[in-house]
Formats: sequence, C-alpha cells, structure tokens
Amino acid sequence: MFISSLPPAKYNAYVITRLYCPGDLASGRSVCLPPEAAHHALRVLRLRVGDELVLFNGQGGEYPGRVTEAARTLRVELSDWCDVEREAPLALTLAQALPAGDKMDWVVQKAVELGVTAIQPLQAKRSVLRLAGERADKRTAHWRLVAVAACEQCGRNRLPEIRPILDLPHYLAQPADENATRLLLSPQHGAHLPDLPRPAAAMTLLIGPEGGFDASEESAALSVGFQAVTLGPRVLRTETAGLAAMAAIMALWGDF
Repeated sequence: MFISSLPPAKYNAYVITRLYCPGDLASGRSVCLPPEAAHHALRVLRLRVGDELVLFNGQGGEYPGRVTEAARTLRVELSDWCDVEREAPLALTLAQALPAGDKMDWVVQKAVELGVTAIQPLQAKRSVLRLAGERADKRTAHWRLVAVAACEQCGRNRLPEIRPILDLPHYLAQPADENATRLLLSPQHGAHLPDLPRPAAAMTLLIGPEGGFDASEESAALSVGFQAVTLGPRVLRTETAGLAAMAAIMALWGDF
C-alpha cells in the first residue's frame, strides 16, 4: 500500500500502479493520461478518484500522484519528483535474431525486466519470421509498447531502445562502440562467461534464431570482433538463450 506521508524517496513504488506518461511532468501539475493509457487505467486497472499511483516519462525519475478525475479521461495531480533510478550499471544491448510467432514479445518483456539497455531485432538466414516494410514498422512499434508495459511493471524509469529490424549483414557492417565487449552465444564452442574479464564499457550479446546462425554468419560475426561464448553443454531455445545469458551477465557484472 502506498503511504503518502512517507518522504518521496522512501515510498515503495512496486506496490502501487506505475504508468508511463510521455511529455513534460512537473511537481504540482495536473496532467491527463494519453487516451490509450487512460483507457487501460480506467477499464483494466479500475482506478478511481483518490487512488494513488506513480507516473514516469522515460527521462529518469518518477512522480507520485493522486487521481483527481476518472471519467472519460484520467487526470492525476502530481506530487514532488523523486530522483529514483533502477537502471543496471552495465549498458547491455541484446541483438536478437527474430524467433517464430510472438516469442519476441516475451523476449522483449523479460529482457527489459533483466535490465537491457537496447534491443536490436535481426533477421538471419534461418529466421522463420520475415518482416519488412509496414509489417516490420508495426511489429517494432508493438515491441516498444511491450517494453513500456515491462517498465511500468518492473520499476524502471527509463525506456530501453527498441531498434528497427535489420538484416544480419547490415547489422554486422555497423561500427562497434569504442571499447565495447561483443559476445556471440554459440552452442558449439566458446569461452565461459566467468572466465572473461569485466567489461570496460558497454556490452552486446548476439543471439541466433531457431537452428542458430549458419557457419558463414558466425564467421562474419567473429571477423568484426564478436567473441564466441557458451552457456554449457545444453542447447537452449533462442527465446531462452539470450535471457539466460543476460541473467548470468548481470550476476557477474551488473546489479544482481
């Protein structure tokens, strides 16, 4: 239960509703939620006048507030801004070859909960799901909404970047961040994560599709600076592999 008499920095944001509200937020301001967010708050969460919640705009920090109108729209009166950050200390990008069906929704949701900084969807030779043009744009927009919902749930106040879908060769041709650690998860061979040095800067984790990358794709990744790593003798599904590796990375060098 939210206890409004506590100092702003000490309330428990996990036990009350958190909603993303893009735009300018300020202490003492009365704001209306965007239509989709208001519909969800009113029809699904059943918020009513007097209910307390937290709003964030994705730029860092959050605002406790109280519902003052809950009819056709939802209006919230904001309290003092709370300088709360729940970002992982390691900037981690998940470069994920597209899994079949709607499994990417689950990957995005769980990666956000684990602390991912950015997600780069990729199409590889063995990718079952193929998206281009308007279909690709719509799916990317959908994944961004999944990421927003995951931030609302897990307490993050900054939105991870969900990048447009790229073909693997196009992605590999892009320059790497300076001093970045680039890891290719391979079921056949590679170093074990605990044997690697602590990353000096950002890290990228490259995950293949169902069936994995073919030999030429793996060679291309290694040739541009990726290092092969393994999670052991068992072959994990594509939607499991990246998340398992992320959890291990956060345990080694993050905030687990």
